[in-house]
Amino acid sequence: MSAATEIVTTRFRFSYEPRYQRANRLFGIAPQNTWIDIDGREIDAHFGRWRLRTPLANISAVEITGPYRFIKTAGPARLGTTDLSITFATNRRRGVLLTFREKVPAIEPFGVLRQLELTVKVAEVDAFVKLILERADLD
Repeated sequence: MSAATEIVTTRFRFSYEPRYQRANRLFGIAPQNTWIDIDGREIDAHFGRWRLRTPLANISAVEITGPYRFIKTAGPARLGTTDLSITFATNRRRGVLLTFREKVPAIEPFGVLRQLELTVKVAEVDAFVKLILERADLD
């Protein structure tokens, strides 16, 4: 890849509400270990000890969502019981829902459970969505 076509990795930090920060801290989740990197090939989301990586080509849809209920989102990575989606939550206001073409591992270390959706609470929601739309091949 030449310097002219090189894709820069963009890092998005999570947006924290104080009470989420207190609840998340119990599970080893803090601002210094929560971020999402997007480069020209993949998205790499970190949420404490949880991680989700998938090619950008695996993203089929992106949607801004929220608000959320604290009791359903604070704490560790949350697994949706009906659809096996995963949520990395740090606030209740706004988030971004990414839907994947193929399920990806994230919630447990062996990759047995796989998720078809990821919801994240990044600080720059609009810029995050814009970059996903620019770099992913959405239908």
